[in-house]
Amino acid sequence: MHPLAALAALPGVAEAVEEAREACTRLRWHRALRRQWAVVRAEADVRAAWAGLAADGVRVPLDLVRDVARGAAEPPSGPAGGAVLGALRVQAEVSRLMAAPGAAGPAGPAVPVAQLLARLHAVLGTGGPGRPREAAAPQDLTGLGPAPAGAELAHRLRGVAELAAQPLPPGVPALVRAAVVHGELLVLRPFDAGNGAVARAVLRHLLTRDGVEPVGVVVPELAWTAQPMLHLSRAAGLATGRPEPVAAWLVHCAAAVTAGARDATEVADAVLAGRGLVSGTR
Repeated sequence: MHPLAALAALPGVAEAVEEAREACTRLRWHRALRRQWAVVRAEADVRAAWAGLAADGVRVPLDLVRDVARGAAEPPSGPAGGAVLGALRVQAEVSRLMAAPGAAGPAGPAVPVAQLLARLHAVLGTGGPGRPREAAAPQDLTGLGPAPAGAELAHRLRGVAELAAQPLPPGVPALVRAAVVHGELLVLRPFDAGNGAVARAVLRHLLTRDGVEPVGVVVPELAWTAQPMLHLSRAAGLATGRPEPVAAWLVHCAAAVTAGARDATEVADAVLAGRGLVSGTR
């Protein structure tokens, strides 16, 4: 049996995954995504960057992040400006791996997760060459317990990479795998800093690559901006391996995808109505 099959069968998981699937399917047939999907995806990139910043404690207006992305404004001064630019570069890298909707073949170029982690961390610009930690403890994502390092970290990262690369058998939803990989990366914290941004970007990549939401316009992290510590506490539950907290993590991630599909629908509605990119700070 595939290791994820038992997780997919945990109470409440199938229902939450099915709700997310239905929400993404409805979104996929939105009229704005037939010809103007690139506009909606560009807005998703901005929202993913903004939501990730908020989750990491960097509070800046969504409009400012959007203006920086389109070259209409300078980033804020100081560390916040570097964080804004790094978040936008990470989302641009994820978006670069996505194919146009309806293109033949997979959703984007196949990139091994280990290589993707290094690339995302490098473009984030938090320092370091994109290699996993050796001995030092991570500087971010507190409250997740001790972080492995050295040989143990390398071994567990190989397991995550293998899980992400394996073909999924029938009955194992790709959303479950994406949630597990995302959670494992949060718990492992492979880099000195920037682990949240990298883990969220990998989640978005897997959701698109594996067809959960192939257009690349759903931003799950929008659901986590108000309570970022809740997201981390759910990830800590995944690390316990116990059925109830693992199920809670998977339902938590599926619900974020469902909420992200609703937000993307509102963006697509605005684009279809000729209002361009919507503003606001959800």
